[in-house]
Amino acid sequence: MMISTKLRLVFGILLLVSFVGITACKKDKDTVAIVRVINSDGLPVPGATVRLFSSPSENPPPPNALRFDEKSVTNGSGQATFNFTEFYKKGQSGFAVLDIEAYKGGLYGTGIIKVEEEATSEESVKVE
Repeated sequence: MMISTKLRLVFGILLLVSFVGITACKKDKDTVAIVRVINSDGLPVPGATVRLFSSPSENPPPPNALRFDEKSVTNGSGQATFNFTEFYKKGQSGFAVLDIEAYKGGLYGTGIIKVEEEATSEESVKVE
């Protein structure tokens, strides 16, 4: 009877440790923004520069007010990918609404994107 009680106790402790170990290793999902740049015909624009940035709401804006100011170049499919995982803090409510500027040569376009936490957010911008 004594061995059975000890065996149950050891088994219970191992089960608890296993549960804690599995739940503690839960990985956060990436916080990613994808901007697709298209021309007036709706075709992708490879090689366009895309800038995502935050505009301060104060007028005039305080110095060094931009929280985000990231640039990337579109790939062959006209997509620029931005990874904001390192900026996201667990438990944060919402992440960011960012301004988009896209340009290539004489073509220029703007837009906004709402970047959701631990998700992939996508937006298209037309350059003309």
